[in-house]
Amino acid sequence: MTTPETPGAPSRAAANVPTDTRTDGRSDGTASARFVNTLRARPGAIRLGAPNEPTITVRVQMPEVWDVVRVEVPPSEPVLSVKVRALQALYPEADFHDEFVLKLHGWEVLDENVSVADTGAVSGSTYLVTHRQRRPVR
Repeated sequence: MTTPETPGAPSRAAANVPTDTRTDGRSDGTASARFVNTLRARPGAIRLGAPNEPTITVRVQMPEVWDVVRVEVPPSEPVLSVKVRALQALYPEADFHDEFVLKLHGWEVLDENVSVADTGAVSGSTYLVTHRQRRPVR
């Protein structure tokens, strides 16, 4: 990220001052997974998989209830289990998980039996779960 130069002032490059002052070494304009996972999420996290299995943390948000949960999941876990557990927490009155669509990066996950890693999710990714059919506004 660069900052505009002040007219008449020596340039930052000439002063040997870094243009990116982030301390985590990231200069690609993205936020760290640790930061993203703390945004507007409920306290605690849903844990899937074996207790000693390595996990990544993803967020699952549901716009209908304006809520988000964090899910600690092994990358090899089927994405369907993430969807079902998130629905249990966010929308317990859901009768059938088939009535809801799961999206990542704006695209529907068409095969919910693939692993979390196969969908392209990494630690800090956000899934969106929403009704498959648009609901009337009341």
